[in-house]
Formats: sequence, structure tokens, C-alpha cells
Amino acid sequence: MNIRLNGADAETDAKTLAGLCDQLGYDSDAKIATAVNGEFMAKMQRANYQLANGDDIEIVAPRQGG
Repeated sequence: MNIRLNGADAETDAKTLAGLCDQLGYDSDAKIATAVNGEFMAKMQRANYQLANGDDIEIVAPRQGG
């Protein structure tokens, strides 16, 4: 399936947003924010959201430093 991930074209075989996060190395305890097609997706919604071809996914992890 073709998606857009953080502004770049990407391919995945993940079926859900949670599966995509796992595929990218974010475990279920990871502190990340996700959005699909411009809409915030809460952690509890990720396992239920079925990815669709062409979805625009944003995954943001906080950074530390100064």
C-alpha cells in the first residue's frame, strides 16, 4: 500500500496505524503523536484505524535538548 509518511511517499504492508508504528520501531509505550489526513489520532484509536491507500500519516516524537 502506498501512503505519505511525514511528507514523503512510502510503502507499507501494515494494516493499521498501530501496525505501522510498530513497523517503524515505535512500541506501544512510545511517546508519539499521530495524525491521519490532518486529523489527530489518539493512542487508543491507532489499533482500530485501518490504513487506506493514499493516507497522509504524520508521526511526531518529542525531542530533548537545547
